[in-house]
Amino acid sequence: MVREFDICVVGLGPSGRALAYRAIVAGLRVAAVDPRPDRLWPPTFSCWIDELPDWLPHSVIASRIPTPVVWTTSEIKIERPYCVLSKPLLRDALPLDDARVYAGRATRVDAREVELADGTVIRAAVVADSRGMPALGNRRAASAHGIFVNAETAAPMVGDGEGLLLDWRPENGAGPDEPPSFLYSVPLGDGTVIFEETSLGLRGGMPQHELRKRTLARLAAHGIELTGEEPSEAAHYPLDTPPPKNGVGRVVPYGSRGGMMHPCTGYSVADSFALADTAVTAILAGEDPIGALWPWQARLTYWMRSRGLWGLGRLTTEQSIAMFDSFFSASPRAQRALLSSHDDYTALGAVLFNTVSHTWPFRWRYDLVGWTNRDRWAGYPFAPATSETRSSGSRK
Repeated sequence: MVREFDICVVGLGPSGRALAYRAIVAGLRVAAVDPRPDRLWPPTFSCWIDELPDWLPHSVIASRIPTPVVWTTSEIKIERPYCVLSKPLLRDALPLDDARVYAGRATRVDAREVELADGTVIRAAVVADSRGMPALGNRRAASAHGIFVNAETAAPMVGDGEGLLLDWRPENGAGPDEPPSFLYSVPLGDGTVIFEETSLGLRGGMPQHELRKRTLARLAAHGIELTGEEPSEAAHYPLDTPPPKNGVGRVVPYGSRGGMMHPCTGYSVADSFALADTAVTAILAGEDPIGALWPWQARLTYWMRSRGLWGLGRLTTEQSIAMFDSFFSASPRAQRALLSSHDDYTALGAVLFNTVSHTWPFRWRYDLVGWTNRDRWAGYPFAPATSETRSSGSRK
């Protein structure tokens, strides 16, 4: 059976669902493919509130953090509201009632056709592939292990409306000669707080049992006792998927599969939402969606951020603290250029240069730019898991 559409979106994570929804709003004939199209996505999704596009209602926000905190050598308050998104409300805000949704697995994804496991062939003028990230292998990665703690239990460390974006305090039990990691912790708006030890930039990532051990050490340092029944969340994915090549008649990789995963932070959802209308407008005009999504300014921005990723992956804990201390002294525009702007390459170049030039001691700058210790943590022998550090399963 063959069906014809203006666009077929393969993969209905938040990015693919947003693209399909905005195509429907624009009047396109939309097909969407996913083995479980109505599932509730497992990961926790967060972003800066000012990154959300105007068309997405703020009712999808589950938890607001007006002034999130970064800990380096001291507490730094970021005057930029941050939020955690409600997965059920986000899914409801992206309805696909006017699309033809196929609950199946795509076995072939071409520029004009998608074939499903049951033999169905879907033809479309544009095919967008939003099936997420490929296997990690030994690529530079984001790794995180989060434990969901009752809000009352978590209150001594993170209360309602508070949030720790990067907590570099020396409380995770790791020594100075071990790969660095930091704590991310925010209230989720459902009566729980996630405490998530995170590693960025290591080749192959950091093992879950190591991250769990460090998370437990931080909680113990603040007198937070767990029951042992708390659910957990695991994240482990590559950060270095580049933007796709331009060209009409290609499959359009979208979301994290299409270079929208931020190389330095691991965020992708807000950018995917913000760019959905750009892709749809190009399709309506018969133009190349990839070219519209990735003009040279955006490609240059990605290239500079990828250099930041390489720097992150070779620093020690002390160097990471010094680097972030330098970065968060920058202006709000400069911080946005690194953290969220899709194409502000001039401000990004300036903040990267200034971050390196204001990191002390001077010799640490050689590591930041890769002149020394380029592969410092390659093949690091993490200790094996113990019964205490094995995770308790993912949250559903």
